[in-house]
Amino acid sequence: MPEILEVETARVLIDAKGLNRPIAAVVAPDTWYLKRGLTPKGVKAALPGRRLTDARRRGKLLLVDTDAGAGPTLGLHLGMSGRVLIDGEAAGDPLLYASNRDNPQWHRFTIEFADGGHLVMRDPRRLGAVELDPDEERLGVDAFDLSLAELRSVVSRSRAPLKAVLMDQARIAGLGNLLVDETLWRSGLDPARPADTLDAGEQVRLRRTISTVLRVLGKRGGSHTGDLMPSRLPGGECPKDGAPLQRRTVGGRTTYSCPIHQI
Repeated sequence: MPEILEVETARVLIDAKGLNRPIAAVVAPDTWYLKRGLTPKGVKAALPGRRLTDARRRGKLLLVDTDAGAGPTLGLHLGMSGRVLIDGEAAGDPLLYASNRDNPQWHRFTIEFADGGHLVMRDPRRLGAVELDPDEERLGVDAFDLSLAELRSVVSRSRAPLKAVLMDQARIAGLGNLLVDETLWRSGLDPARPADTLDAGEQVRLRRTISTVLRVLGKRGGSHTGDLMPSRLPGGECPKDGAPLQRRTVGGRTTYSCPIHQI
């Protein structure tokens, strides 16, 4: 499922193949997919005649500026099964928890370029979204830019489960279920532990591990490439010590952790 690493590959694809191409038309067949007051009529009036000029990202939110900031910013949310395609090329590795077939019925939003190419949001589960001029400040610091001071501020102010705090996009933008499970497994921290119980050394270790996980899994190809991932299933065993993994719901998400070394 798309997390910050998958969204980054979509950003790279847009940056490489979607910029500076005149927009001829917009196809928005799914009114429900347009959010925060955006309508098919509105988006069709706002984008044609413009060019995508910059592809940015904050956490899981794709931000595509038009006309060098003189036009609206297109906000794209991949949800749990969305992928960006440009001229038929999909960003990133195939998704694990969604179909990767190119079914035209799953094309929720399309930009038609004047040269005949297309930028498509394909989303089988219909959990993504498109908006214009999104409020970027509703999101916390991007996980790639997270400093130790920022992490300390986030965890020290909440008694909520550590996993829930790390996945709260208003606190830290970009970390999802797979990345957080991998990070806490590598850090030796219990996902259900109250966030404000981490001592200074554990905070340092957690900040360092977040950075390592993003770097290593980014090079491997995505959030699904973690060392814990092959064991993240009923009956799975911890790759470190062989203990049966504990399967729980933490922060509303299915969570796998080791009851031996994650404390």
